[in-house]
Amino acid sequence: MSKGELSSRTRMKAPPVALATLIGRELRNDKVEKPFVKYGQAGLAKKGEDYYLIKTDCQRIPGDQSTAFSVFAVLFPKLILMLNWYGILDWQIFDGHNGISAAIFAKENLLNNVLSAIPQDISRDSWLQALPRALVVGFVKTDIEFQQKGETSGTTATFVLIDGWTVTVASVGDSRCILDTQGGVVSLLTVDHRLEENEEERQRVTASGGEVGRLNVFGGNEVGPLRCWPGGLCLSRSIGDTDVGEFIVPIPHVKQVKLSNAGGRLIIASDGIWDALSSDMAANSCRGLPAELAAKLVVKEALRSRGLKDDTTCLVVDIIPSDLPVLPPIPRKKHNMLTSILFGKKSENSSNKSTNKLSAVGVVEELFEEGSAMLAER
Repeated sequence: MSKGELSSRTRMKAPPVALATLIGRELRNDKVEKPFVKYGQAGLAKKGEDYYLIKTDCQRIPGDQSTAFSVFAVLFPKLILMLNWYGILDWQIFDGHNGISAAIFAKENLLNNVLSAIPQDISRDSWLQALPRALVVGFVKTDIEFQQKGETSGTTATFVLIDGWTVTVASVGDSRCILDTQGGVVSLLTVDHRLEENEEERQRVTASGGEVGRLNVFGGNEVGPLRCWPGGLCLSRSIGDTDVGEFIVPIPHVKQVKLSNAGGRLIIASDGIWDALSSDMAANSCRGLPAELAAKLVVKEALRSRGLKDDTTCLVVDIIPSDLPVLPPIPRKKHNMLTSILFGKKSENSSNKSTNKLSAVGVVEELFEEGSAMLAER
């Protein structure tokens, strides 16, 4: 090559690109590749009333595989405390033979009601932005349609939609969805609507004219968890439950987050799991294992901890980078004996506090969260 040709080629080179621009392009390119979604399901039945929905072949635009997304949901009928005319306590699942109808109805109709609330001719970004409000519409519409059937059962619902790296969760009741990321931080993506544990919901119910209290038995002693009266439901939000008044609402808490391309694991389960295990315990019991085996181990750990006192349903969903067969295990920190003695209790408390927080910046990005029970605020 002559000196003249070299000089000519040098003059034709594009101007240098700023390093920040190159990094931005690389990050955007990493996000273009959709992750794999792998899942496992396990459960043990005591009454046979847990229901779940797994649908991995949804398409935002019918016939266009590039618009695919996945849906996972856990639905569980709840107990209403009844008193028969003898004054003897009688635990029933709503009206007995109709106790599961709300869960079945929600399983069959909730997804369609959510999707019908979003225009089809919008971009993916606009679709994701519209999704949180569509979930509220879908829950409320499902509740209205079920009540028009004239049945009185009710169900909790935790509904998870995964589109690429974006996870959107809507929930009523006390089923739960947690996120375990490669950062090792376990995050709650739902809010429990148990009156016993949710002061904000207790205040809402009483401000609306409802009563919150425990059951009074013979002798004036109070027993059991806090409940909403009339009806005696221990939850403040559900789908159905026409017999317990207007204080129990179907308006879900909604949270939307975006994972980094390191991926993450979702554990979605009914209260039979969470009554036995904390979020950290559930995540720790199955880290580094394939989703199918992980779901079985979470159920096994719950059974070992508390026994089979309720139906237990667990879905484990791994959102995995396309170049990895499974999520890599999170490296465990090494502690010597002296460190454990001096800082063990402090570390445990810190872990508990971190459960409700999202992982560090760059691992999980919070896009949306709203939990108001007032439609006017949504």
